[in-house]
Amino acid sequence: MTDYDYATEIDVRLRDIDFMGHVNNAIYATYLEQAREAYFRDVLGISLEETTTVLVSLEIEYERPIEADETVTVALRVAELGEASLPMTYEIRADGERAATARTVQVLADPEGEGSRPIPDDWRRRIERRRD
Repeated sequence: MTDYDYATEIDVRLRDIDFMGHVNNAIYATYLEQAREAYFRDVLGISLEETTTVLVSLEIEYERPIEADETVTVALRVAELGEASLPMTYEIRADGERAATARTVQVLADPEGEGSRPIPDDWRRRIERRRD
C-alpha cells in the first residue's frame, strides 16, 4: 500500500453485512478502530485499552461497497504528530482496490480529567522510526 507504513488485514464478519450483501457503511469505522488497535499493539507496543486516548475526529470518504466475500486490508500512517494529538490517515481496500479513505484524530487525555497530555517520547520515536 503506497504511502502507508502500516497495514493489517481485517476479517469480514457475518454481522458486518447489510441487507444488500455489502459491508454496512457504519462498520467502516469499526475497521478503522481495529486497524488503530493493531497499530498501537504492533508499533507502540501497547493496547488501546491501556491508554487514555480519545477519538476526537473521524472522517470517511466512501468510494465503493465492500462485498461479503472480499479480503479487507486497512493501511494507515501517522503523517505528523501534534503535541497531544495523533492524526492518522487510512485507506480501506477490498481485494486490493480502494473502497474508502479516512482520517481520524486521537488525543491523549489526561487521566485526571484535566484536558490532554503530551504524546510520550517513546511513542514519538517508534512512530518516526516506522515512517522512515
